[in-house]
Parts: sequence; structure tokens; C-alpha cells
Amino acid sequence: MLSLLSSLPSLLFLFSVPCLFMTSYVCFPLLLPKLLGLIRIKAARNDHGDNEERCDERTYVVREEELQRERMPSHVALILDGNRRWAKRAGLLTSQGHEAGAKRLTEIAELCFEMGIHTVSAFAFSTENWGRDKVEVNCLMSLLQHYLSSNINDFQRKEIRISVIGNKTKIPKSLIQVINEIEEATKGYKNKHLILAIDYSGRFDLTHACKSIVKKSKEGLIREEDVDETLIQRELLTSCTDFPSPDLLIRTSGEQRISNFFLWQLAYTELFFSPVLWPDFDKGKLIEALASYQRRERRFGVQA
Repeated sequence: MLSLLSSLPSLLFLFSVPCLFMTSYVCFPLLLPKLLGLIRIKAARNDHGDNEERCDERTYVVREEELQRERMPSHVALILDGNRRWAKRAGLLTSQGHEAGAKRLTEIAELCFEMGIHTVSAFAFSTENWGRDKVEVNCLMSLLQHYLSSNINDFQRKEIRISVIGNKTKIPKSLIQVINEIEEATKGYKNKHLILAIDYSGRFDLTHACKSIVKKSKEGLIREEDVDETLIQRELLTSCTDFPSPDLLIRTSGEQRISNFFLWQLAYTELFFSPVLWPDFDKGKLIEALASYQRRERRFGVQA
């Protein structure tokens, strides 16, 4: 009996060995995905660390206090791209995407003014946007009207001047009335200027300027020798601001084109393209764009 008890551990060990192999055989396929997942996470972390060591202009992180206030742009132009895609990704209605975009515009414009930027212009509705679905277009017109009328007191309290530029011939009369009201109510403010481009295109702007010059020429107000870059710039719709040519253009959503916006005014503007959709363009992304601008050497076509 004693001999049998002493040999029991050996018997249990011999029995457990095949069981161990059988368990491993069964469990390994189940554990394999988890192991691969851990490997991928580890690899991603290593790549992230390598990217931090090799960070370039796109990944460089800067704090607001590191920005040089004296090197801030006077005029920042914004192409608000990505509202519809943002809504689709979030499982929301297109109108909710545009509402989120309008809220973001208010936040970014106020941040710009706080940092000492004088003028912010936003491409809110292009002439080409009339080709979108009628329901969406009507929604956008209603949203713009609500945005302006509901914020008029806030703009006055913060002393922000509002200007709306564009063709305006197709804009609903109710929106035109609100535009006229808010422009009149805020026209006296000098240090903060928000320009909304509605039914705007750069080609229309240039065509409008040419027609105005021809008309004044026929009336004898100007001569051929008077026509120069300064005169043309005065005839453009951006003559409403002291800084008609943006120093920095920011476009969101990863698209890298200017889409018929400020064709004349962007001649020597610094361009910054952000991959994030407009409703996600927050303070950190704005600081990133401004830091990129401040690291550049502006030459205006002059060789170094």
C-alpha cells in the first residue's frame, strides 16, 4: 500500500503530459488571434515612438504659449470642409453635420481673435454648392440665417464685425434681410472682423471687379493708366477688410485645393491642409496650423 502511494505522483505526471499537449493543441488556435493582436499593438507603439523621434512639420506639437504673438497672421482664411462626412461617420443627419460645423466656426474665430488675429474669413457656401440636393441647400440657407440672427447680440457684445461677401442674387430674401441687419449693427467694430463668403466664387469676384472698372471707365471716373493691382484689389469683394489678402489659408478634411476661393487674394498666402474633418478642427489643430505658419519664411516671390 505504501509503495502504491509513493508511485502515485509519478503516475499523475505521466497522465498529465499527454493532456497538456492535447490542451495546447486545442487552445493554441484560440490564443493565436490574441497573440497577433498584442504583436500589432506593440509594433504600432514602436512605430509611434520612431515617428516621435523623426517628427516633422506635420507631427510637431507646440503649446499656445510657444506661439509668437508678434508673428501671428493678420488674416486667416478657412475652407470649412468635411461637415457631411463627419455626420455620416457619426451616424447623424447631414444637417447635424452642418450645425456642428457652424458651432466650430464660432469657436475657431473667437480663438483667432483672442490670439491677436484681426480678420477671419470662412468659405461658408460656394457658388457651386447650389448644385447640391435642394433639401440640403434649403437647410444650409436656414442654418446660415439662424446662425447670424441668433448670434447678433453675441457679436455685438464681443465687438466682432460681420461682413458677408458673394453674389447674393440667389440668396433668399429673408437671409439677405438678416445679413443687412447684422452688417449694419456691427460695422463700427475695428479689431475683430469675421467675413462669411456665401454664394462666393473667386471667378465671380474677379469678373465683378472687371465689370465695375469698365463701368467706371465709361463714366469717366478712371482712365486706362489708372488700372493697376491696387485698383483691382479695391474692386474685389474683400475690400471690406483692412487685410484683403490672407496670410494663412487652412483647409480641412485632407483635400488639397482652393476650390475657386480667393483666386486673386491667395497669390502669396501660406497654405495649410489638415486631415481632420471641419467639426473636429479644435484648438490644438489651430495651434498646429499657426505654428506651421510661424516656422515658414515668407518671401513673396523674392529669392533668398
